[in-house]
Amino acid sequence: MKFPILLITVLAICWATFSEAAQYAVARIAAPVLNTPSFSAVFGGRDGKTLKTDRCGQVRELEFIALPGTSFKLLGKSNDVYRVETTDYPTPANGKLYVDSRFIELRDSQPPERTRKLPERQKVISDLRGAIGSPYVWGGNVQQGVGELSEIFYQGTRAPGKPELLAGLDCSGLLYQATQGWTPRNTSQLISFGTGLTIAHKTVGEISRLLEPLDLIVWNGHVIIVLDKGTAIESRLECGKPGHGGVVTTELEQRLAEIMRTRRPMDSWPTAGKQRDLFVVRRWFGL
Repeated sequence: MKFPILLITVLAICWATFSEAAQYAVARIAAPVLNTPSFSAVFGGRDGKTLKTDRCGQVRELEFIALPGTSFKLLGKSNDVYRVETTDYPTPANGKLYVDSRFIELRDSQPPERTRKLPERQKVISDLRGAIGSPYVWGGNVQQGVGELSEIFYQGTRAPGKPELLAGLDCSGLLYQATQGWTPRNTSQLISFGTGLTIAHKTVGEISRLLEPLDLIVWNGHVIIVLDKGTAIESRLECGKPGHGGVVTTELEQRLAEIMRTRRPMDSWPTAGKQRDLFVVRRWFGL
């Protein structure tokens, strides 16, 4: 029993020692960021051909895909994997973020933040429409996936025309891709993004008439985007169905009615306690 304890202690010292001499890096290509350092176990497994997924076909270790130019603060290293922080994505509570060294370029000094430029409204809407039919991918925000994963890790057979690994979008990733990384990546940030609409105690019809394209119907866990005055778009995880869900559109009032069967409209998101039966609407474009 002494050897494993000693090994764990040595590894902990290595991580701590590295963090004392902080360094930086920039994503050179789209870079998967995981909540575990075990990249090879997730993308390949022991045989190099097994993608680690849950019963819904999702890689739950994936937090998000950092866009090229995303800057990182390096906190530690083990083999080819760095523990990191980035302003592009909040570190999960009681969790850590990791990126493989082959997706980044090291820097001796702190690099500038990734350049952000919000596309025109119609460009955002067009890109949202272009994502319809894309599969749901937990942590996904790059519709075409990350081809380099197959080159570096995964050795499974890939049929011609088969999508790359992580090809698809989750709910906030759909918005993140369409805005080219301008909007926050998580719903935990989107619930307070922009300005809230006054919707408490209003009916489906009353709320619907207030909505404008790109308004967000959001709660901590999911976001739905108003595509036009009559349509909502979202990426939905539907475990057990073919493809396990994906990017779909719904008639706006119909979707609001579905939401309001189990959730109450609020003008702003409460700051305390677990809130599982609420939603807010946030307006952000043009503000």
